[in-house]
Amino acid sequence: MGGLDLTQPSPASQEPDRSRRFIVAAIVVVVALGVLVALLLRQPARLPPKIPPYATKLKFSDLKMSQSQNFVGASVTYIDGNVTNTGDKVVTHAIVRVVFKDSYGQIAQIEDVPIKLLQTSGPYPDAVDLTVSPLAANESKPFRLIFEHVSEQWNQAYPELQITDVNLR
Repeated sequence: MGGLDLTQPSPASQEPDRSRRFIVAAIVVVVALGVLVALLLRQPARLPPKIPPYATKLKFSDLKMSQSQNFVGASVTYIDGNVTNTGDKVVTHAIVRVVFKDSYGQIAQIEDVPIKLLQTSGPYPDAVDLTVSPLAANESKPFRLIFEHVSEQWNQAYPELQITDVNLR
């Protein structure tokens, strides 16, 4: 009889819809790669420095800030002042952690810089390391901290200064 075949194919013979599984698997792979990249590229957290016990014997006073242009036209920031060794040992090296804040009081930049003492014996002040001119017990000397770059978010207020490393003799 030449009629139309109105029978439906059985569900077992149809191929299952795999597009949903493919989309879900692709999303999982993309998210996993994103997490992996984020973990690999993140900056290590800056832990608070371990403060050496002798750091409490070094005192800063008469702080002054200034800026000038270097020979290539970039701005250089200086923090000048006096450092006093109130302890009983000679300081041959010291590192200061300088924390610049933004207008919201949040950290804009952290720099760890060595203390450089100012020697005024020549025609202009020269900043030298404590290894060249150690700071004796109960002695006070002028110092300078030099910053080639300070974040534009800095609020121009005096930064926090904290001694993080001291070498003694």
